[in-house]
Amino acid sequence: MELPVKTFRVTRADLVRYAGASGDFNPIHWSDRIATGVGLPGVIAHGMFTMALVGRAVTEWAGAPDAVVEYGVRFTRPVVVPDDDAGTEIEVRATAREAGEGLTRLDVTATCAGEKVLSQARAIVRTPS
Repeated sequence: MELPVKTFRVTRADLVRYAGASGDFNPIHWSDRIATGVGLPGVIAHGMFTMALVGRAVTEWAGAPDAVVEYGVRFTRPVVVPDDDAGTEIEVRATAREAGEGLTRLDVTATCAGEKVLSQARAIVRTPS
């Protein structure tokens, strides 16, 4: 069963807030000069920020944070965040599959600008009664 698509907008302001909360002030997350200097296409979102946004979608689908039993991803592509007011969008989709014993497996896909940014993104959630 396909679950409703969740879309998250990411701006440079979000990256600043995340850096403050996480303590990760690596300049690839705020400086185009540094990011392109190390071979990136531009400033990129923190991987854990991307994972957290996808995790937010998982908890919304599950109905509650404590319904998430397991969650994991692999990072495949960076989320490039332009220096403008629009930022970029991460689109999250999932397919729910029976996992037995009151559990549901979610196979998750996260894309940005048409590119898959996570692979092997999966969650196990308690099936609502």
